[in-house]
Amino acid sequence: MSDPIDSKDPSRRFNSAALALCRLLMRSMLIGLPIVCIPLSSLSKPVQANPVPVVIQTADARLEVMAGMNAPMLVSLSQPGGVAWHNDVSEGLPSSVDVDEAAISIHWSLKPELASVDSHRIAFVYESAQPHLRLHWEWEARADFGPIEHRILIENLGDKEIWIPLIDSLRLDWHRLPVEDLRHFYVEKGADSPSAQGTHLEAVSNSYRWIGRSSTYAHPEVGEAREIIPVEFVYAPGGQQAGWYAGIEFSGRTRITLERNGDTLQSRLGLNDELGPFRTRIEPHGSFETPTVFLGAFKRGIDGAGNQLRPWVRAVLNNPLTWKDPQYPVMVSNSWGSGMQVDEALALRMIADAKELGLEMFHLDAGWFRGVGDWYPDPHKFPHGLAFVADQAHKQGMRFGIWVDWSQAGVSISPGALNVRNPEVRDWLVNDVAPDWKPDEFKGQTIDLGIPAAQAYAAKEVKRIVGSYHLDMLEHDGYLVAQGCTRDDHPHAPPNHSTMRITHDSGFDFVRSSNSTDVSYHAVRSYYGIYEQLRREHPGLLLEICNDGGRMVDFGSAAHGDYFSITDTYDPLSNRRAFYDTSYALPPAMLESYIEKWPVPHLNNFLYMLRSGMMGWMTMMLDTTTWTPEQHDAARRAFALYKRELRPLIRDAQLYHVSDRPDGVHWDGMEYWNPAQKRGVLFAFRGNIAGESEHRFYLAGLDSTKNYNVHFEDGSAPDKKVLGSELMDSGIAVNLKDPLSSELVFLWEDAEKR
Repeated sequence: MSDPIDSKDPSRRFNSAALALCRLLMRSMLIGLPIVCIPLSSLSKPVQANPVPVVIQTADARLEVMAGMNAPMLVSLSQPGGVAWHNDVSEGLPSSVDVDEAAISIHWSLKPELASVDSHRIAFVYESAQPHLRLHWEWEARADFGPIEHRILIENLGDKEIWIPLIDSLRLDWHRLPVEDLRHFYVEKGADSPSAQGTHLEAVSNSYRWIGRSSTYAHPEVGEAREIIPVEFVYAPGGQQAGWYAGIEFSGRTRITLERNGDTLQSRLGLNDELGPFRTRIEPHGSFETPTVFLGAFKRGIDGAGNQLRPWVRAVLNNPLTWKDPQYPVMVSNSWGSGMQVDEALALRMIADAKELGLEMFHLDAGWFRGVGDWYPDPHKFPHGLAFVADQAHKQGMRFGIWVDWSQAGVSISPGALNVRNPEVRDWLVNDVAPDWKPDEFKGQTIDLGIPAAQAYAAKEVKRIVGSYHLDMLEHDGYLVAQGCTRDDHPHAPPNHSTMRITHDSGFDFVRSSNSTDVSYHAVRSYYGIYEQLRREHPGLLLEICNDGGRMVDFGSAAHGDYFSITDTYDPLSNRRAFYDTSYALPPAMLESYIEKWPVPHLNNFLYMLRSGMMGWMTMMLDTTTWTPEQHDAARRAFALYKRELRPLIRDAQLYHVSDRPDGVHWDGMEYWNPAQKRGVLFAFRGNIAGESEHRFYLAGLDSTKNYNVHFEDGSAPDKKVLGSELMDSGIAVNLKDPLSSELVFLWEDAEKR
């Protein structure tokens, strides 16, 4: 039955549409979602003021959103029962698009009959009649805890190609701030080598301005800030240390901004258009989706936020099959300690020694292939092929994985090679190479995966590599996913040739131009597609994301890989710094430390080296066959302890940063505590300064009324029982007489058995 409303009266047409949306939302109340509908008598005002608030929430975050007639709006964010952050500005939907090189204004109208609301997802739908576009504004809670995700999807329902401008993934305009004193926290990537700072905690005073950037390959120019893991945290330092956080689930060129003006705090998350006005093409009946973002609320400071966000990443973004593997994170022996000189004999010798030590996977790093782009085993080094080596590892009960830069081309003319001189391959390159160009030893020119033919080649090649070489793990490295291209005829937007800059670096060309963000957008979507297909075909395959160590550490990669190489510098201090930083945002089991050969005059220095890389995913990047018998025995015991005690905590426990960031001079430490199992461990490291033989660590997460058994693994102090309040308020003292040494302090609630 239709409503008796005059369709020629604009105000009554608005009332009719709002009534339809109210009816849809009221039906949603039947499934328990909180809904409020404002009386229709209030709807005679301008349509930008939406009368229908809708709530979606998890145990940690409550969002109120509204669907105005011309634009939606995020109304507020809060923790259930906590402080609310109020947003007073409607979503800035695109006001125009380009059709046939002419700008066409867009007028969006709510389509209430297409809206969808349930206990886990809200989607408001808008349409433009000319050109005919449909916009989906969506919020989704994929877990019953943690943040809520948001995306915007635009469909081209017409028969003409359109070009759209930048659409922010999320716009926050907090007004009437609930607290005056605010702090902003963010974390750098460990790209190449962790910086001296790594983590940033800044006061958000009036006129505060900040921008953080992330991309597929952290490669800042001179004077540019280091790239960040794309998430920001804002909170009040007093009281419950409550606040909010927001992050981006995308590996392409993105940015986050934060700006304060008096009682207003603004943040923008999404694609980065700094190199030029962003524009991207939508083919007829095609679509464009903004990078998904997440928005959450927290208390108990940054570690409180991390102990909420990390389990959410595991539950929502990570591959569930990976976490069902009881050996995850896997203990690895890697061949790169011998560099490009690796061959079959060395690999087999390392596999045998790794098995004896209790390691679980052999990782054949660069040096096994015929040439860059020619991803077939060098017959002189590996006369029996890689499948033979893999099978030898499997016979030892170990896994086998390899390194490969599968999107980089070289000059090999062997069958199957990706050759820059091949006319088809040349069209895929991000830039033409000189006639005398040659690749580096293990790096070449990157192809643009955004080209359908290049994506199809890469998907087929990766499938061949995994199947032919009997892989359990595949690592990709280098500048794999393009974020710049000189071509005018690729699916991305053409560059502005007058402002385009090309940097030659390590065998590849790094292009910066007005189209760089669109290049990375298309390439990343294709990269995700390749790995999603690979997951379907090989569900148990482990995927390492390296990209020259920590250059592509982000939440989009976390959804398509299983672990990250978090830095390209592997000494104990760099490993602890990179872990300290990255573990604020991502699950420790995902965070790989490569342990390289390092001066170890004494056994306690040897354990210090090992433990600096054993707080997350541990990979030995050295030839263990060169160790002394004493070192072998110590390593064997350390690896057995990792399996028995440390790995369960790394997988499931909460994590607390119980010291300042490592500087190599003073003490530093990390605490794991599993409240369900009522047990944990303190990693304690002494720096190189003389006269600091003792340090007191203040633990967190314990029950102040309970007694805890404390055990010093190396016997640096006798075992004891300590009250939880003492461990947290007075701390626990660790004494180590030698610089550059370490201790593991295990603790468990008195009623529990170790």
